Amino acid sequence: MKKATLQDIADALGISRVTVWKLFSGREGVSEELKNKIIQKAIELNYNLPEEYRLPPKTQPSSNQITISIVVSRPETSLFWMTIIHEIAKEGTKYNINLMYTYLPSAITEDYTLPPLLSNGSVQGIIVLNVYHEKLIKMLSELPTPKVFMDSVNSIPFNELNGDLMLIEGKSCIATIVDHIIELGRTDIGFIGDINYAQTNYERYRGFTHAMNEHNVRINPKYCMIGSIGIDTYQEEIEDFINRLDKLPEAFICASDFIASLLCKSLEKRGYRIPEDIAISGFDGNPEFKGAADLTTVQVHNKDIGIRLAIQALYRIEHPSACYEISYFRSDVIFRESTNFPLKK
Repeated sequence: MKKATLQDIADALGISRVTVWKLFSGREGVSEELKNKIIQKAIELNYNLPEEYRLPPKTQPSSNQITISIVVSRPETSLFWMTIIHEIAKEGTKYNINLMYTYLPSAITEDYTLPPLLSNGSVQGIIVLNVYHEKLIKMLSELPTPKVFMDSVNSIPFNELNGDLMLIEGKSCIATIVDHIIELGRTDIGFIGDINYAQTNYERYRGFTHAMNEHNVRINPKYCMIGSIGIDTYQEEIEDFINRLDKLPEAFICASDFIASLLCKSLEKRGYRIPEDIAISGFDGNPEFKGAADLTTVQVHNKDIGIRLAIQALYRIEHPSACYEISYFRSDVIFRESTNFPLKK
């Protein structure tokens, strides 16, 4: 049988040979989506993949089925997480992976211990989703089981996670939104989001401060709600924050669409118009919230994230001693009506 070539892969996908060569030679310029397609097609054609791209093919016989636990906390709170979990499950079926849900509480007692199945050999890998409790993350990091974390908290350095870390890039996206708002004539801009809750939140705040500094615009700390926010008290705390302000800013950057939707509700109840009076932006591209169709946001590609998490978990199981990795998922800014109204002179 003739050995598959780069040209064979390119022809099968309808792309150029150079694109395939760029991926396998470590060059930049190939999107994550296309990268996954190229790798999958290479496996199908039995191409001799470079070692770093090799994954256990679905046709490979195995005496023991691999079981991966998806460790989650409060996944029912958002379609955002459920979409990722669904894609992990779909991708896992290609490799005969058995997925197991392990639910962790959002609050724990001092004597809490992790479920034994995470460390007794019942699972060969762990994917950690929507877990932002510092003690829980530390307990998970101490497990010998191969792990992939989707986001983490700032208080735990990467070298203490003992696993791969995958993040949604947010700094440049938020900076782009702030640039846009300032160019429309608004410079009194606030930020809402608990920056200690998640590393992604912190990086979004860094994007906000970076853009403001680049434009030599002073950040008014009164307009920034960046401290701890209770999981179940967002609405009340946002209401209290707004009530304490003598004067509202011209725009708010929110760390998520969830926060943006609550803020819009609070402002509209007070008679403010969005965006005529106050511009609002979110993050996630989550369609489940009221007013999402008009909200400037950052579209997160949940399906791609789910696929990539499954593939990374398989890689970590196959290569437990390989260097741990930090990976970023690119997202896309979507400008909508909630920020597109110039300030009236």
